[in-house]
Amino acid sequence: MIQGRARADLADRAGSLPAASGGEASTGDAPRAGVSYAAGVPEIVIAWRALAASHATVVAALDRELGERHGLGVSEFEVLERLAEDSEHKFRVQELAESVHLSQSALSRLIGKLEQHGLVQRSLCDLDRRGIYVCLTEAGRRRHAEALPTQRAVLAATLAIR
Repeated sequence: MIQGRARADLADRAGSLPAASGGEASTGDAPRAGVSYAAGVPEIVIAWRALAASHATVVAALDRELGERHGLGVSEFEVLERLAEDSEHKFRVQELAESVHLSQSALSRLIGKLEQHGLVQRSLCDLDRRGIYVCLTEAGRRRHAEALPTQRAVLAATLAIR
């Protein structure tokens, strides 16, 4: 439930939550940034829309900057990030899919693309020959390290956490 300061922060970032509190937006609320809502739109719907707009803004900025500067998309960076954070620099495919919020088929395509660029490699699990690991290569570690400051700068600029 979004309350108090968290709600105000969402309003400031997304520019679309009305300042009044209560269960529903009324015609007296002053929507920001040209966003208007019909009378009676539930506050939870307005909060959802603000969250979705904020997410879209951040993802678009990340895609643009990571793509232009490092040749990576947001999901590609997230895969490299998870692998870089792991002490062994590897994940089982199923666990990685859950971690980066992708289906296994979408992740498989993404891994194939990263493999083509030499950033990751697949290997069989030693204990369970059916399991497949995705491992970060040295080139993947370098690309992640180069892209990390860009990703953090975009997050800082777009999220403006106070």
